[in-house]
Amino acid sequence: MIGAILLFILAGIGEIGGGYLIWLWLRDGKPFYWGIMGGIALALYGVVATFQSFPTFGRVYAAYGGVFIVLSILWGWGIDGEKPDVLDWVGACICLIGVMVILLPRS
Repeated sequence: MIGAILLFILAGIGEIGGGYLIWLWLRDGKPFYWGIMGGIALALYGVVATFQSFPTFGRVYAAYGGVFIVLSILWGWGIDGEKPDVLDWVGACICLIGVMVILLPRS
């Protein structure tokens, strides 16, 4: 399970970081190579997610969506200085409960 969590976090950093670099390139006028680095990070995100041991694509990506939400809130707080409020944390907890339900073993 620790391996799965680490893969979700790595994939999240790749997707959020890649999107952030492209955002900075297109919205904040950073050099074009920021966009290229963002594209590479986004491609790596797609690759990292395939290493999950869960059997179906849909469940992996549905669960990843919840993890992505939590990581996005943390990214906004740590990188952009946007402090999460109570509703952000409530929503993040709801998402993590959803992740756990989706990844429950099936009989």
